[in-house]
Amino acid sequence: MPRYSAGIKTGVGSTDLPIISLYASASVGAKIREIGVFNTTATALAIRLARLTSADAQGSALTKSKHDPDSAAAGCTAHGTGSGSPTPVKGDDLGYRAVLGATVGSGVIFTFGDAGIRVDPGAANGIGVLIEEGAGQACQAYIVWDE
Repeated sequence: MPRYSAGIKTGVGSTDLPIISLYASASVGAKIREIGVFNTTATALAIRLARLTSADAQGSALTKSKHDPDSAAAGCTAHGTGSGSPTPVKGDDLGYRAVLGATVGSGVIFTFGDAGIRVDPGAANGIGVLIEEGAGQACQAYIVWDE
């Protein structure tokens, strides 16, 4: 499986607006391998990962990097902070949460083992980093996935 990555200095996001997301295409799914999020401010914030079941008002498309230059172009799309609310799966569906400390550079790297987190093909199927509660902050964030 080819491996890809994308990253961004995010917008502030919210409990409904992912700061970074990855969506499958109609015919190509993904296995998420790693997600990293790092604070760029001196204000703490709590984040969570969520499955997304709609692709409403996605943020700007991010440049996708191929880890092997001979791989085909990525079929999935990575996005920055959205301008409308996709539909996150409610509740603790993935269980990944973190508090980023009130220090620039405080962060977390989530890794998902050899099976990864599967995102099935379908243009409304995605995964995103949402603010758990309270105000969002601008962060540095990246996603690594296989197709």
